[in-house]
Amino acid sequence: MVTDSRKHTPGLSRRLLKSLAGLTAGLAMSAFGVAQEVNTTGLAVTEDTVKVGILHSITGTMAISETGSVQAEKLAIEQINASGGVLGRQIEYIQEDGASDWPTFAEKSRKLLRQDNVAAVFGCWTSASRKAVLPVFEQYNGMLYYPTFYEGLEQSPNVIYTGQEATQQILAGIDWVVDAKDAKTFYLLGSDYIWPRTSNKIARKHIDKLGLKVVGEEYYPLGHTQFNSVINKIKLRKPDVIFASVVGGSNVAFYKQLKAAGIDLTEESPLVLTISVTEDEILGIGGENVEGAYASMKYFQSLTNSNNEEFVKAFKERWGDDIVIGDVTQAAYLGPWLWKAAVEKAGSFDVDKVREASPGIELTTAPEGYVKVHPNHHLWSRTRIGRAQENGQYEVVFETEELIEPDPFPEGYQ
Repeated sequence: MVTDSRKHTPGLSRRLLKSLAGLTAGLAMSAFGVAQEVNTTGLAVTEDTVKVGILHSITGTMAISETGSVQAEKLAIEQINASGGVLGRQIEYIQEDGASDWPTFAEKSRKLLRQDNVAAVFGCWTSASRKAVLPVFEQYNGMLYYPTFYEGLEQSPNVIYTGQEATQQILAGIDWVVDAKDAKTFYLLGSDYIWPRTSNKIARKHIDKLGLKVVGEEYYPLGHTQFNSVINKIKLRKPDVIFASVVGGSNVAFYKQLKAAGIDLTEESPLVLTISVTEDEILGIGGENVEGAYASMKYFQSLTNSNNEEFVKAFKERWGDDIVIGDVTQAAYLGPWLWKAAVEKAGSFDVDKVREASPGIELTTAPEGYVKVHPNHHLWSRTRIGRAQENGQYEVVFETEELIEPDPFPEGYQ
């Protein structure tokens, strides 16, 4: 357990601290006079501190993707503490390792909620891990802030989804590649668990609705490293687009083997459109192996706005100049800030009160830009398309003009 992060607040400019401290101006209550009230919740809250949980894979095949989320959540907590904490209390976090194993995620979430009595948990990455912990959060009435883009078809009173759902990422991404690249045929390729399979089911339905064609669909276990067989099938069937939802360490093997097979992604024949490769994964894959691929996300490190410039600077000062920031990392950073805003709006750490206060919460300081919590517990956000560069960053080539309203249960896609 890390206790006092007040002593270490790197990367904080006065402007950023002032902006972050003022995020929920007028909502905060001092500790004086409310200690007894907030402690009736049965949570790990004292007059000076409040405990939260961080639950991600820091070992196993998913560590390549989830490490950035841990770093982002810790940075947000440190910044919140530096700006005065939450209801006058400093945040202490208890970190647990889901170890890329879904039963372990469930076990650790139960520990955090029942033994540690944390006020909120920031965690999970894969839909499999989220599905594993969801019954635990609902049984014990915990609050999970989940950062990953996902397939939708879920809405829980015990989860705030800070990543995008399918209409904001999958449907918008396919629409772009059809409109901008005149794509007509698709090969769907993913890891073998709920998110890629459900995402591709939604993608297939959308492709069918557009009168286009899926020429192949394959899934491989997490950690799989032999993609030569499917690459040969792709070369034989010559799709316009490889729609890729391969996750974790398998991406390293897949993109290196694509290149070794003579497929130059910069030639866009076939074009790769991924919904799973962020800058975090490129760091492991190597920019030279993924250059030319497109990604449908809501955030890229290369975004040019003052919020993001401050965020990237603070992140690098905290975690090193060579670090990169991907979509899920940024969404993970939003979690503690959204929780702080809801707690202060509610005037309590009580989960029921925080839940009731969450819809309508806005963050004007989000690195991706303005976001707002919808009553369905998802975020309004923009969709962006980035093209991978050799240096490991994405060049943003498209973004929606307006924020897209989240719709986790789109009609005709269930």
